[in-house]
Amino acid sequence: MTDAAAPKTQTLPLGVVLERRPGVTRWVEHAWHPVAVLPGAAPADWKLLRTAGETQEYHAATLPLTLHRADVEAYKVSLTMTPPAVFVVLRKSDGPQDVMVHAVTASAYEAQDYTDSGEEIVEPVAMPPGLVAWVRDFTDAHFHETPFIKRRRDKQRTDRSEPGIGDARIRQTADVYRAPGPQKPTTRTT
Repeated sequence: MTDAAAPKTQTLPLGVVLERRPGVTRWVEHAWHPVAVLPGAAPADWKLLRTAGETQEYHAATLPLTLHRADVEAYKVSLTMTPPAVFVVLRKSDGPQDVMVHAVTASAYEAQDYTDSGEEIVEPVAMPPGLVAWVRDFTDAHFHETPFIKRRRDKQRTDRSEPGIGDARIRQTADVYRAPGPQKPTTRTT
């Protein structure tokens, strides 16, 4: 049941924590992986959070996570994942870090759209319990299930035929229902 008083969109700042790990091959120096999101985080620009050996974690960016009422079906898909996930979209960058956080979304369908180009790296990150509750409340306020309705055929009768059209016994020069072929010459009998 939808709530008419619920806002059409809601926005929450969401911090993204990226982990930089050493590469496992000689061709890849290091790899970036989103490991956590921080709901309600303050703005950040590659703030180092911790270091463990050669692995570092950065609060890379804080982006708005906006929920739209038209996408509630996609949010339900994200909420039913194990664990419920929000998706982080990364793009290559020429800046000091070789990657940048492009977007965050709770829509599994939008995340799939980003993977189509092959240019972005899209990773699911587990939603914290508070974020799960926020997305679930928004989804419950706007979701209404549409029942399946079987399409019925038109009431037009297709078994009727017009006299002469398509009938091989009736000679016609232009019959739209017949494949074109050589016309037989008419012979007269006297």
